[in-house]
Amino acid sequence: MARFLIKLILNAVALWVTTLLVVGVRVVPYAPDTAAVVVSFLLIALIFGFVNGVIGGIVRVVAFPLYVLTLGLMALVVNGLLLMLVAWISESLGFGLVVDSFGWGVLGALVLGIVSWLLGILARPATPRR
Repeated sequence: MARFLIKLILNAVALWVTTLLVVGVRVVPYAPDTAAVVVSFLLIALIFGFVNGVIGGIVRVVAFPLYVLTLGLMALVVNGLLLMLVAWISESLGFGLVVDSFGWGVLGALVLGIVSWLLGILARPATPRR
């Protein structure tokens, strides 16, 4: 459970950094206070983890021939589409991630992946496996 919470917090921080670095990706919280902003980032990170784990896994298996054919560049397209799906789901819940266009989605997914990877490396000693 602690490992899940640490990953959730790291993904929320990576999402926050992504919204700072990428102009076309932003978060609209459900209320204007600071606690609501933090909860919004955590909820979006939870939605992103679910979408990336379930739907992303299925799409990656189905699109495997395209991954091989494009030498992995298809991953950018898939990750951008998954980020736009998270934006659509969170916006339908009344708060959430806003991605201006597909290009911003691809750039946001790239930045999100890099920042999440870096934060994962930094937090690796704090998340031991049993």
